[in-house]
Amino acid sequence: MLVQLAIRNIVLIDRLDLAFGPGLTVLTGETGAGKSILLDAFALALGSRGDGSLVRSGEAQGQVTAVFDLPADHPARRVAAAQDIAVDGDLILRRLQFADGRTRAFVNDEPVSVQAMRAIAREIVEIHGQHDERALVDTASHRALVDAYGGLRDEAQAVRAAHRLLRAARDMHASEAARVERARAEADFLHHAHDELAKLAPTGNEEEWLAERRTLMMQAEKVAADLRDAQEAIAGESSAAAGLAGVMRRLDRRRAQAPAIVDPVVKAIDATLVALDSAQAALETALRETAFEPGELERVEERLFALRALARKHGTGVDHLPALMQKFAADLEMLEAGETRLRELKAAADSAGEAYHAACETLSKARASAATRLDKAVAKELPPLKLQGAKFSTDLAFDKEEDSADGYDRLEFRVQTNPGSRPGPLMKVASGGELARFMLALKVVVADRGSAPTLVFDEIDTGIGGSVADAIGQRLARLAGGVQVLAITHAPQVAARADAHFRIEKTASNGGKRVTTRVAVLDAGERREEIARMLAGATITDEARAAAGRLLAEAS
Repeated sequence: MLVQLAIRNIVLIDRLDLAFGPGLTVLTGETGAGKSILLDAFALALGSRGDGSLVRSGEAQGQVTAVFDLPADHPARRVAAAQDIAVDGDLILRRLQFADGRTRAFVNDEPVSVQAMRAIAREIVEIHGQHDERALVDTASHRALVDAYGGLRDEAQAVRAAHRLLRAARDMHASEAARVERARAEADFLHHAHDELAKLAPTGNEEEWLAERRTLMMQAEKVAADLRDAQEAIAGESSAAAGLAGVMRRLDRRRAQAPAIVDPVVKAIDATLVALDSAQAALETALRETAFEPGELERVEERLFALRALARKHGTGVDHLPALMQKFAADLEMLEAGETRLRELKAAADSAGEAYHAACETLSKARASAATRLDKAVAKELPPLKLQGAKFSTDLAFDKEEDSADGYDRLEFRVQTNPGSRPGPLMKVASGGELARFMLALKVVVADRGSAPTLVFDEIDTGIGGSVADAIGQRLARLAGGVQVLAITHAPQVAARADAHFRIEKTASNGGKRVTTRVAVLDAGERREEIARMLAGATITDEARAAAGRLLAEAS
């Protein structure tokens, strides 16, 4: 609830500090005393549109600060926390209004946008008046009132939760569908590219081996002839090896006769024969390596050129072709898996849709029942408010194609203000005074089931009196049993039922050159005098004082 309101340099108010308590607080005063100024200042702290003309003449800026005491789990604290605002203790809304039209907004001394301030204030305060359409202009508020009256918080939360799951499931399906569609567009290329690579089956470091093999085979034919000549010289019929072997045998027989002379020669010839054998083995190995199968060079060249062509086609190196082939294979597997995943996500989205619509159906049935009960309850409140000829009804429409976190119900309050007239939307059919009284009836009906903690009623009793004013006072007092109610009133019947009474008055200062709006907190005697003034007018009579006493006694 609102606990403090501090106003500085706003229109006729130079400095004003007010403390508020629970229950019904009324603000009274003569016409022109500044009641609307006080309300405009309060609205400024709630995020209403600023205006440089609100700043007191001669001042550079004005300021309004509203302090609220709220439960720890109040929705306004969650909204503030979402703006990274510390929400421990009181919630303080402060607005600076500069004479040049600029404004600045603060919540718990943290600078915020006016939109953020307004979102927070919307959870705390509702202002209703004859010309204030904000409370009912949005038909979403009609739905919220029906939900509050029907106690449909759990059902509404179930719909919101189901809607979140549905949106998430649809988003996941849409994202996967887009990815699969892109993959499908590349599917033909992937299949062709993978098949082409798989057919060639490249291996690592193959290019280097093929290039070396090709070079070797191209040179082999030239080398082979010389190798055969060398082999003929070493191992042919005219080779020295056969003669040396014969000479070796003869010298070996002479070794005993002259060992000192023969042994060195025998050893040297033996080493030569060993060397010739080694050369012969090397020549045979070399000749085998040059003995390529006919057509092998052609095959090597074809494969090398094919690998290089494919590498150029894909803008990569030959050594990277095996990895590329694996990537294409993985992409194809992913495409197949994506198709399976897409079907699974589609099934999940369909299931979430069924759950969402089931929750909506449950909520719709509950809303229809709550709307019927609400219509009956409001109807009972209308006759005492001089709306006995009026009829109130809740028009329900369903749009099952609408994807909304609030379900697919569209609710609108409709009224028939006079017998024989056609029912129409509340906002269009009801006059200013009727609208305020309809809102009062609604608020009385739903007060104990869902409301902002502070309700402000601005002169909703204008132009009425007697029993109707008393009925309004009774209902405001009933409302104040569950929420804080502030009422600007001209009706003594309303003022008599207040828990606290403020009188707004203008006083002259600086030799009559300036006028200032003041607010006085009235005690019991002062309340009686003020109510007597409201009854009698400028001249307060003893009869008026007696009537005021009776009103206060009846109200207590």
